[in-house]
Amino acid sequence: MKFARTITLDESDSRIFETVATAGEWAISGTFEFSNLKEEQIEGKRKQAFTNGWMGLTSFGRSTFVGVTTILEEEYENIIKILATKFIKDYGAPNLQIALPVAKEEIEFMNSICEEHPDNTLLMVSREFTAKGIREKFRHIQANDAELEAFAVHGSTE
Repeated sequence: MKFARTITLDESDSRIFETVATAGEWAISGTFEFSNLKEEQIEGKRKQAFTNGWMGLTSFGRSTFVGVTTILEEEYENIIKILATKFIKDYGAPNLQIALPVAKEEIEFMNSICEEHPDNTLLMVSREFTAKGIREKFRHIQANDAELEAFAVHGSTE
């Protein structure tokens, strides 16, 4: 089974997102966070999260990139419970019985995105408002297509 983990390639996420995901967190699209908002309500760092941020499932912060990797069944079941608890705590779900199926659907959606890619594929998301609601687009860079120089942060020892 495949899923996504947040990746930190440089320090830019700390400058553009209100809450930054920690590298290595399991991650989902997290578009539900914006579903009750209008376009004019999303500005500043929240707009950056809307436009291109994945949601980490530990910090509930955002990350620009995620990487596809294998997830164990126990971990998969655990992140469904984590997300369901978040729905209760912060989004008004009345109980686990109602929150669990919605959380499972979110987790299954992320799994479906990841399943078509080999491990170590980088994924990016972009969102926009349309007349029909929020539209998401997903892009990927396969590990063997990327050169290290494209992502490495170079510095001086002096």
